[in-house]
Amino acid sequence: NYICCQGMFGGCCCIQPGSLGESTCPLPCMCLEACLCPGAAVSATSGVIREKYMLGLDEDDVRLIRCSNCLFYFSFILSCIARCTECEGDDVLANIVDCISDVVFLSVSGCMTAQVHHEMKLRDTPSPMRQLIER
Repeated sequence: NYICCQGMFGGCCCIQPGSLGESTCPLPCMCLEACLCPGAAVSATSGVIREKYMLGLDEDDVRLIRCSNCLFYFSFILSCIARCTECEGDDVLANIVDCISDVVFLSVSGCMTAQVHHEMKLRDTPSPMRQLIER
């Protein structure tokens, strides 16, 4: 029943979730998803669990996710500036902010994964089931 990113995100051009060979070889697809797009994988799984059990994000969750996103963009902007300018120290600052951004991202991802594990364990559900949302 595995679909890339739980089928929560649309594809791009010819790459569509569900048509990437997930049904025939789910383990390699899961490994690629975890390595190439861990943020989308964790967010999708968390979203599926929240939808399934009709849960919402609390204010602290939203703040943590926003903080992680802002740090990511700040790190990206500093890296671009460091590559485009010849100032001394800007590359060091960009590397420090990038490291902080990575630590925050991994911490938030760990929290989201722990919440998913807790909800599944609490409700004694072996795995999240994909549900179609009618729009």
